[in-house]
Amino acid sequence: MKTRAAMLDTMGMDRPYKDTQPLAIEELDLDPPGEGEVLVEIKAAGLCHSDLSVIDGNRPRPMPMALGHESAGVVVELGPAVTDLTVGDHVVATLVPSCGRCVPCASGRPMLCEPGVAANAAGTLYSGGFALHRNGEDIHHHVGISAFAEYAVMNRNSLIKVDKTLPLVEVAMFGCAVMTGVGAVINTAGVKAGSTVAVIGLGGVGLNAVLGARLAGARRIVALDVLDHKLALARQLGATDTFSAGEAGCVEAVRDATDGGVDYAVDTAGAGPALQTAWDITRRGGTTVTAGLPHPDTRLAVPAVMMVGEERTLKGSYGGSSVPVRDIPRYLELYRRGMLPVDGLLSERLSLDEINEGFDRLADGATIRQMVVF
Repeated sequence: MKTRAAMLDTMGMDRPYKDTQPLAIEELDLDPPGEGEVLVEIKAAGLCHSDLSVIDGNRPRPMPMALGHESAGVVVELGPAVTDLTVGDHVVATLVPSCGRCVPCASGRPMLCEPGVAANAAGTLYSGGFALHRNGEDIHHHVGISAFAEYAVMNRNSLIKVDKTLPLVEVAMFGCAVMTGVGAVINTAGVKAGSTVAVIGLGGVGLNAVLGARLAGARRIVALDVLDHKLALARQLGATDTFSAGEAGCVEAVRDATDGGVDYAVDTAGAGPALQTAWDITRRGGTTVTAGLPHPDTRLAVPAVMMVGEERTLKGSYGGSSVPVRDIPRYLELYRRGMLPVDGLLSERLSLDEINEGFDRLADGATIRQMVVF
């Protein structure tokens, strides 16, 4: 069959993207689902920094690639051996098609699934093959999803079935922004009620981390960003204190306001200076978590003695250290009850043809979560 999709042939093109058009909307050939695969009609796909970091070259990936990962849709066709979904089911896609058998999966860490991560890095489906083609050329899949498209073939293990009564435009955010931001606080950091939490970088993931900190019962939630409108939104969502990360003396101001630093600092910006700030505002005995994806050459230098002398912890969080089959249904139920109001993060709804302009807005920090709606 045919599907229209957003194609990236060259990373690192100049901005503004509305002029250079790094994403070309093209008609591609899409194979039917193979064994263990599902054909999904995409209904909504979010513009995320993980997509932007491929476009701008900060996260190198094999080209050409059909982008998009944060998404939700409707099951259209089942491949052989898929017996636990039916045509018409609503599903949300997750970042890693976990195998359930490798060491990380068996240890309860499916976001680190070895064959799943290897397939994602190679730009293939979990099977190692390609379902997308252009004039006979194989097209790489973005984390096995490639959701900036009318239709996509994905591995069954990339999909979580959801209640049909929930709006798919909002459900899509749970596959990345919600899972990553809330999970970084709940799963990775393990924030305790009554503690102090800081979030650095207030995009879709960062603001979900703010919501996660409120959900965990943090008594003080400190939000840092360089843009005033994001700081204002963080306050609406539950931040008790906000600081401009671009101002001189920001670190000292946060440490003074929190009696020596916060118990947990969560970096979601994906930039070296933001992670350094997160480390610097973490108190003695505290935990620093990074959930961003900076360029592979980015380094963090910390005095090794602080790890022992101050009993400091530095942790990475990929996809919120989530177990998607456990966490996404939980978060969706909290959303349904009004305890996780992620609908307040939805900024704009776009058509597929407006996607380059959307990534300009994302790169400028002018928006929170834009959603391509089909």
